[in-house]
Amino acid sequence: MTTGTSPISAAEHFDVLVVGAGLSGIGAGYHLQRHCPGKRYAILEGRDCIGGTWDLFRYPGIRSDSDMYTLGYSFRPWRDAKAIADGPSILKYVRNTARDHGIDQKIRFNHRVKRAAWSSETALWTVEAERASGEIAHFTCGFLFMCSGYYNYDAGYTPEFAGTERFKGRIVHPQKWTEDIDYAGKRVVVIGSGATAVTLVPELAKTAAHVTMLQRSPTYIVARPQEDAIANWLRRRFPAKFAYGVTRWKNVLLGMLFYNLCRRAPERMKQKIIQLVKDELGGACDVDRHFTPRYNPWDQRLCLVPNGDLFVALKEGKASVVTDQIDTFTERGLKLKSGAELAADLVVTATGLNLQVLGDLQLSVDGRHVDPPRTMSYKGMMFSDVPNLAAAFGYTNASWTLKCDLTCEYVCRLLKYMDEHGYRQCTAHNEDASIAPTPWIDFTSGYVQRSIDRFPKQGSKAPWRLYQNYALDLMNLRFAAIDDGVLRFSSPAAR
Repeated sequence: MTTGTSPISAAEHFDVLVVGAGLSGIGAGYHLQRHCPGKRYAILEGRDCIGGTWDLFRYPGIRSDSDMYTLGYSFRPWRDAKAIADGPSILKYVRNTARDHGIDQKIRFNHRVKRAAWSSETALWTVEAERASGEIAHFTCGFLFMCSGYYNYDAGYTPEFAGTERFKGRIVHPQKWTEDIDYAGKRVVVIGSGATAVTLVPELAKTAAHVTMLQRSPTYIVARPQEDAIANWLRRRFPAKFAYGVTRWKNVLLGMLFYNLCRRAPERMKQKIIQLVKDELGGACDVDRHFTPRYNPWDQRLCLVPNGDLFVALKEGKASVVTDQIDTFTERGLKLKSGAELAADLVVTATGLNLQVLGDLQLSVDGRHVDPPRTMSYKGMMFSDVPNLAAAFGYTNASWTLKCDLTCEYVCRLLKYMDEHGYRQCTAHNEDASIAPTPWIDFTSGYVQRSIDRFPKQGSKAPWRLYQNYALDLMNLRFAAIDDGVLRFSSPAAR
């Protein structure tokens, strides 16, 4: 493996290496400790702290767009009253989980994983991680578990806008938000209509002179109470774990019902969602123009606004929505294709994120470079012909952690099965020529379409198909046989 001129450390061995100390990485640590206590593991984290996305994003008002009874871990009840939680509360929850279970002692901070090479002869991964000092740290492991998410932490996505050099105000991407950004009493334009934009607008509107959400096209937006009344009632009367479990399943089933209704009766559900927005706004905004998307519900992810805070800001006149396209930036703001102009002191480009596969890790198997788009995803976690590697990817139509929890459980089941049968190598291999490759994510969202060609494919049927269905995955990942005829097991000689 290439190391250039950087200093090299001696290799350190672990049974399992986890990459990423965010929501899913901490969950992986818990499951390994509980289900595979004999396995020696470490978590390699590229940054200097726990939390991943919930530490990286620090823009005003950052919050979950899923309820914490499903975004939270299956093994740790969410005890706060707010179901739709703010970023700092989620970060505290993740860090407390790591601390309480001793997972924080397993983390190697400032270790950015760059390369991993598998050897079938030794049944080991050799992993290179770059430390903050530039030194290259070497590790070997029997199993590599990628929990690094799919966002590029270095930079978000910002389109090329004409005239930005003329603008006298400040332009900032939410992913790069810093504490010195002053918006009090300022005219703010937020470019975008996704989850970040609908979070920023009502929060900025609290102190800004006025906030305009400038969008090319509308997004489906659903208001939901910030607190779950049933969850709070249950928690007052029953043990926390029981109340949490009941609420979790309630929300899972309601989410599945809503999603399936949207897919089976899209026009009917579209009209219901739009009518709810009209009821919220009460004529304060042109809903047909600004809140009626051209696509069907769940062709892209829906946006959630707790207590309808975005709609409240619009009704109070503290914020407004403009549906148009940018022609050019000017000294004082933005000129639109319609000829209208928006004055601005601060422009926030909530224009999306850049996606990447496995943290841009360079993979090779027995000297052969692995190109992710040429692989197929097995059960949404392993990759065809790549041994002893799994990745935690959440749902697109439900909370991220629901699938990650199941993935962690399955990885532990797989490791125990291999130990029980004396296997050291496990590889998913497709021999069924009738399985056709399809895109890994079927969303039409811009951030997905910009990057989808870099991702593995999914197959047209199980176990290569991603069903985006928690109940089905629960049966397949928690209870189905490990040896399903698709996984190939072997026992290479030890070094």
